[in-house]
Amino acid sequence: MNGSGDMTLAFELSALEELAKPGTVFEDARRWSKYVGVVSDKPTYVVTNFTRKNRIRQDFFSGPKGKGESLESVREQFDTDRHVFVGTTDDDRELADEYEWEFLDVTEAAEAAEWQLADEVDDDEQAAEEDQRDDWP
Repeated sequence: MNGSGDMTLAFELSALEELAKPGTVFEDARRWSKYVGVVSDKPTYVVTNFTRKNRIRQDFFSGPKGKGESLESVREQFDTDRHVFVGTTDDDRELADEYEWEFLDVTEAAEAAEWQLADEVDDDEQAAEEDQRDDWP
């Protein structure tokens, strides 16, 4: 994924959950995105807990709004040349089209950016990483 720095990148929460190291992915995405955030239909506390646990600093999140309303709001607030939505389902793809975002499936994004998917990580490596996160304040 060699995009321009003038891009807004939104991850569907379920897409982040499919990645082995979502915090690292966010840091990586910041190198070629101006704004990076999370969009989800789940309650705000679910997104907040996930991002805190994975040390993700997001520029925006959906809050109590639905994904469509969030994509529309983010597009209005963050004026960049590109708006890319990383998701997991056909519904996510349709939502991106409806709100004039580019859609990228998380597996395609992971392959292009050389991010590791969670199902590619062995259990010992995953346990070591979780222990490391637990040590973080």
